[in-house]
Amino acid sequence: MTKSLVIIPTYNEKENISKIIDAVFSLTVPFHILIVDDGSPDGTAEIVKKRAKVDSHRLFILERKGKQGLGTAYIAGFRWGLQHNYDYLFEMDADFSHNPADLIRLHTALDSEGYDVVVGSRYCKGGKVKNWPWDRILLSYGASLYTRMITLMPVKDPTAGFIGYRNRVLTAIPLHKIKFVGYAFQIEMKFSAYTRNFRIKEVPITFVDRIEGVSKLSSGIIHEAVFGVLKMRWKSILSQYP
Repeated sequence: MTKSLVIIPTYNEKENISKIIDAVFSLTVPFHILIVDDGSPDGTAEIVKKRAKVDSHRLFILERKGKQGLGTAYIAGFRWGLQHNYDYLFEMDADFSHNPADLIRLHTALDSEGYDVVVGSRYCKGGKVKNWPWDRILLSYGASLYTRMITLMPVKDPTAGFIGYRNRVLTAIPLHKIKFVGYAFQIEMKFSAYTRNFRIKEVPITFVDRIEGVSKLSSGIIHEAVFGVLKMRWKSILSQYP
């Protein structure tokens, strides 16, 4: 049986963490979960550690000191997953903006259809965004169009954070050279896979704005995405991209 790991970064997610764990473990595919917690002061890590005493064979936690960014959390999770020989590694938010049930379709794209990367996409045919204000939709969709224009990457939702990777993709990408932390991290990972000719599929999802907790979006993350994409494309033209 293939081993599948869902990596969930957390910072102050005590309202959601138990529910998201229950939702993933209720699925027909036996996913394992790795929580990467950046020192949540609200006690998120304590909730996970208590639960892990019961589910020690399938629930794990990496604790880090302070907020170090989404990108570095996923990199830490990827390295942990590769060290523990998982076949498929998935990224997912803790706040139910990604429907855990959609993990089944992402898993199918990797396991049965043979794709190397699968993206839970808001902007491919059938994808939707729910409960977002118009300005947030405009920002997100505009960022996707901008990224596609600059990189020429045929992914309609390059900033998506609901993704599955085959082990071999993450082994091929030099993770130590991935420097971005926010939206640009998601773009950089997809671009790294694309430039290595890995097969990418987009699966339509409905993205729902978080119900509980606080959004982590900041002006710094937006700035990084705008200028990071230009820098990334320029390096690829010069054949300096990792």
